[in-house]
Amino acid sequence: MANETGPSGEKYQPSDKTDMVPAAGSVKAGISSHEVNLESREVFQTGTDVLEFRTVSWQRAAIMFCKINFAMSILAIPEAISTVGAVGGSFILIGFTCLNIYTALILGDFRNRHPECHVLADMMSLLWGKIGRELVGVQIIVLQVLITAGGVATTAVGLNALSNHSQCTAVFGLVGAILVTACSSVRTFSNLGWLTWVGMITFTIGVLVFTIAVTQQDRPAAAPPTGDFDLGWGAIAYPGFIVGMISSANIFICTAGSSMFLPVISEMRRPQDYRKACLWAGLIVGTLYLVLSLVIYRYCGRWLSVPAFGSAGPLFKKISYGISLPGLIVGIGIYQHVAAKYAFVRILRDSDHLQKNTFVHWGTWLGVNFALGTAAFIVAEAVPILNYLLGLAGALCAAPFSLIFPCLLWMHDFKGHRSGTLAQKAQYTAHVVIALLGLFMTVGTAYAVAMAIKTAFETGMIARVFDCADNSGSN
Repeated sequence: MANETGPSGEKYQPSDKTDMVPAAGSVKAGISSHEVNLESREVFQTGTDVLEFRTVSWQRAAIMFCKINFAMSILAIPEAISTVGAVGGSFILIGFTCLNIYTALILGDFRNRHPECHVLADMMSLLWGKIGRELVGVQIIVLQVLITAGGVATTAVGLNALSNHSQCTAVFGLVGAILVTACSSVRTFSNLGWLTWVGMITFTIGVLVFTIAVTQQDRPAAAPPTGDFDLGWGAIAYPGFIVGMISSANIFICTAGSSMFLPVISEMRRPQDYRKACLWAGLIVGTLYLVLSLVIYRYCGRWLSVPAFGSAGPLFKKISYGISLPGLIVGIGIYQHVAAKYAFVRILRDSDHLQKNTFVHWGTWLGVNFALGTAAFIVAEAVPILNYLLGLAGALCAAPFSLIFPCLLWMHDFKGHRSGTLAQKAQYTAHVVIALLGLFMTVGTAYAVAMAIKTAFETGMIARVFDCADNSGSN
């Protein structure tokens, strides 16, 4: 069989497995010889003698992508929009959503041309070798730990609100970390599927209940209880650099989870259906964020809390948290699952233990999940402010993952466009510009978040690590 040629002209070397005839009923049945070549390079193989991972339909993948992106960011975006104004915030949200969907398609297409790539670290190794793989692998772990820490901190706020601060906040944080780790320890994305449906539904209902509640109040819960007050709603706002960068990063990261889609593709029945799942998820999530955040900001103005549920008053704050906490925990569990799956495959790849029910298999899987849950709990107790954790995650990892690295991968596969036709040169230049925007987001947001955290410690907003004080405003 002739070697296949990729977009950049490189030759794909066929495996011995490409000459095999696909078995009826298998994933490989009824596909071309080129597709069989790609199938033979997949991380998870199919067959009767191995643990089956390739069971995720494109519909289930779409719901997972929705849950990955539609999570606790909705509790921080209304406040972010309040700092840049309704019009400015809408443009930022729409712009970043479209950009993140496009780069998600780049990542999925690249992964399907190179199916041996399980996560972004494997992709970057094609550009930077083993050192690049390890550095990006560390970034993957850091990103998931920061986002999981934000979820643990938010769970502690919710449990404080529901119980009127009946326990030390650090204890509630530990409970949140245990629940998230239990969820992330479900071994395959397929088995996580039903939890994802439950999580997406309950979280969406909780957010809708909160949104409807704030539209029915005479005034925001945090506003003065009597007399005239200034709502503080504005179409355009003029924040300083630090506040503006943190707010922009919080808006950006809400749809910047595409790097976490990649392990899901490796467990899809048909990875070729990724584009369909990605586009539907992007449309649904982008619409939810835009509509809900603008409505919340319209009725709460500058009297917003972070997380936002605190803006609905004591009763509806409890109702909203009570409904949405299962969805929040499931969503954060998926984030931790992605990091755990990366480490798990990285450790056991090319060994019989990867797809066998052995002691090493289970010990590695559960041990990795425990380690990540512990790290997230420690970070959550050190910096227990949601928008700072999201901003830090956006600066250090999400901007490179969603803007810089996808463009570098595109330029790697389409390097001929640099000296091609005028249209091809324009395409190449556009990807360079997107990568430079990602670099600005990385450096600018990292500086802004570092200064904000320093100020928070100096002013007592963060009093001490592992603090027992109520962080929900219940008392």
